[in-house]
Amino acid sequence: MAPGIPAAMERPHFIGIGGAGMSGIAKILAQRGAKVAGSDSKESPTAEALRALGATVHIGHAATHLADDASCVVVSSAIRADNPELVRAAELSIPVVHRSDALAALMEGLRAIAVAGTHGKTTTTSMLAVALSELSLDPSYAIGGDLEGPGTNATHGEGDIFVAEADESDRSFQKYDPEVAIVLNVELDHHANYASMDEIYESFETFVGKVVPGGTLVIAADQAGAVELTRRVRDLSSLNVVTYGESEGADVRVHKVTPRGLTSELTVVLNGKYLTFTVSVPGRHYAHNAVAALAAGVALGIPAHNLASAIGKYTGVKRRLQLKGEVAGVQVIDSYAHHPTEMTADLEAMRGAAVDARLLVVFQPHLFSRTQELGTEMGQALALADASVVLDIYPAREDPIPGITSALIIDAARAAGADVAAVHDKTTIPEIVAGMAKPGDLVLTMGAGDVTDLGPQILDHLSS
Repeated sequence: MAPGIPAAMERPHFIGIGGAGMSGIAKILAQRGAKVAGSDSKESPTAEALRALGATVHIGHAATHLADDASCVVVSSAIRADNPELVRAAELSIPVVHRSDALAALMEGLRAIAVAGTHGKTTTTSMLAVALSELSLDPSYAIGGDLEGPGTNATHGEGDIFVAEADESDRSFQKYDPEVAIVLNVELDHHANYASMDEIYESFETFVGKVVPGGTLVIAADQAGAVELTRRVRDLSSLNVVTYGESEGADVRVHKVTPRGLTSELTVVLNGKYLTFTVSVPGRHYAHNAVAALAAGVALGIPAHNLASAIGKYTGVKRRLQLKGEVAGVQVIDSYAHHPTEMTADLEAMRGAAVDARLLVVFQPHLFSRTQELGTEMGQALALADASVVLDIYPAREDPIPGITSALIIDAARAAGADVAAVHDKTTIPEIVAGMAKPGDLVLTMGAGDVTDLGPQILDHLSS
């Protein structure tokens, strides 16, 4: 039986309750019986889903939204100090709790699996959530995206397993004490919070060091950053280390990945035995995510053949190569990729899934700091497409940086031989792309911002 409500969170107020991470925690607390309230900047399906669970959701931020009897105020690192609800919380002496501390409290008393890495966290966490649910283990889970099947990013389960996406961006994943930690890859990202790879490694070492005694680290054997992290933590005497990947010495070895259209057939070698199963999403990187999920489940004592079959039931997460529709022979697919490694992986996956198709990309850079550091690599990744249009930078939580614009990406893309154009007015994109696309083409909307909204609009223009 899962634990109840932490005492400090009986009447929580969430600032930014509609965010992917915040809404998941709010949903679980509401399902456990807490009196949940919060605010968000705009209406959304997430806000409606929270109301359906009994939560009070205000639109806009105002001091009056915060009830005097709130037991705590939950914030993420994106909430600014001058937010009126946060200011009001200080006036009322209401405790302020970071999102990561709230999630850590929800995991107490459960067998936690924390999924970390620069890329692939949402997919791998989702694969585990689906597989464990398919096996009637009724897990709790908190994910950074909505599952295609259940259509939610979080749920309270009655089982004793909690699967959580562990965010390294602000070091918040250091708050968790998992029985199993997964590290998919280690790269430099989130440049506003990390100045060097050494800082990244130190942060991941702290995360791995929080694994409970006798617990397991599942970590990639093929990715350079993960290999270096493995070297650094090998001497932790209470830690079981399980490596996975295509490297000959991997504990769970990927023997073969065979593309099957928008799916893959995967064969692994585990404990000297071959195991073949289907992954219902395209691309080698997604196949590796599935192997990480398999290894983590086995570390909890779940039979590998049962897990493999159950992982095959995973059908995707919204925004992770999600098919939005097909009109006039043109498929429109949405990708959350916003780091060059992710962009390259998704573009290569699409190439493998549809060898003869033209690939057209609408890319929206995410964050000024990321563009400043990785704009050249983003442009080089776009050279994998047949043609691309690049939007202005989506600022999210950041203020502009003088001189940092999408031109950095466009110049690098053109230098790499890419056919790329700048589009500053996002509202013109559906008409532009519909005019470019021909039957048989794939259109990929790509980025972590509101570029996702363009997919349905492009489909509407294609049908007109």
